[in-house]
Amino acid sequence: DVQLQASGGGLVQAGASLRLSCAASGFTFDDYTVGWFRQAPGREREGVSCISSVDGSTYYVDSVKGRFTISSANAKNTVYLQMNSLKPEDTAVYYCAVRRGMNPKLCSSLYYSNLMDSWGKGTLVTVSS
Repeated sequence: DVQLQASGGGLVQAGASLRLSCAASGFTFDDYTVGWFRQAPGREREGVSCISSVDGSTYYVDSVKGRFTISSANAKNTVYLQMNSLKPEDTAVYYCAVRRGMNPKLCSSLYYSNLMDSWGKGTLVTVSS
C-alpha cells in the first residue's frame, strides 16, 4: 500500500524557519520525482519544489527561490523541504506527491501536477506577520 506522510508544519512568525518531511511507505523513491505543492484558501494549488531521485535535479517556484531547499534522503525514503525566511504569503496547506519518471520542472504545471501518482495528506503552515 503506497502511502506518503507529510509532517513538520506549524505556526511561526515571519522570518522563521520550518522543515517539512515527506516519508514514503510501501514503495521506494527510486525513479520518482517527489514534489511539494501548496494551496492557500481561495487560491489555486501551486508546485513549490520538486526533486528527481534519479539525478537530483530540482525545481523551485520563483517566489521561494533562495529561501526554500528541497533534499532527499533516499536511504530513509524521505524528502525534506527546508523553508527559511518564511513570509505570510507562504501560509498554505503543503502536500507532498510523487510521480515516476517526471521531469521536476513539470511541477510548475497544474496539468502535470494533477497527474501525480500519489498524494499525501497535507500539513498546515501558518506564517504570522
